[in-house]
Amino acid sequence: MTGEYGCVLDVKGRITFPAKLRESLGETFMVTKGLDGCLFVYPMDEWSVLEDKIKNLPMSKSRNLQRFFFAGAVDVTPDKQGRVLIPANLRTYADLGKDIVVAGASVRAEIWDKEKWESLQSELDSDMIAQQMDEIDF
Repeated sequence: MTGEYGCVLDVKGRITFPAKLRESLGETFMVTKGLDGCLFVYPMDEWSVLEDKIKNLPMSKSRNLQRFFFAGAVDVTPDKQGRVLIPANLRTYADLGKDIVVAGASVRAEIWDKEKWESLQSELDSDMIAQQMDEIDF
């Protein structure tokens, strides 16, 4: 999944999910807590991969991952207008305001508060990215 899309969270806690990303995500997809204060959005097949990886870890290593990713996770199905409801607990976790960004991030999408997204993007520079590329032999 790729792209960066500006969206608006309505008063009922719904967003119109970008059509291009809906095509990649399928009819139903999972929304859960993500890292760095965003929400992760997975198509069901990728969610199954994540779930299997976590389930196959010893309980001593997986219990916090299980709680973090699974306790607040919800499966959502866009309505005819492409809107999905982001539950209050997830909106609170990601501190979502009215203006949000939905960004493609390879096998998942991410939902960000717009100000938080812009702040994160302003911290990135080409030297930092180049260093990370070197670390993975890219």
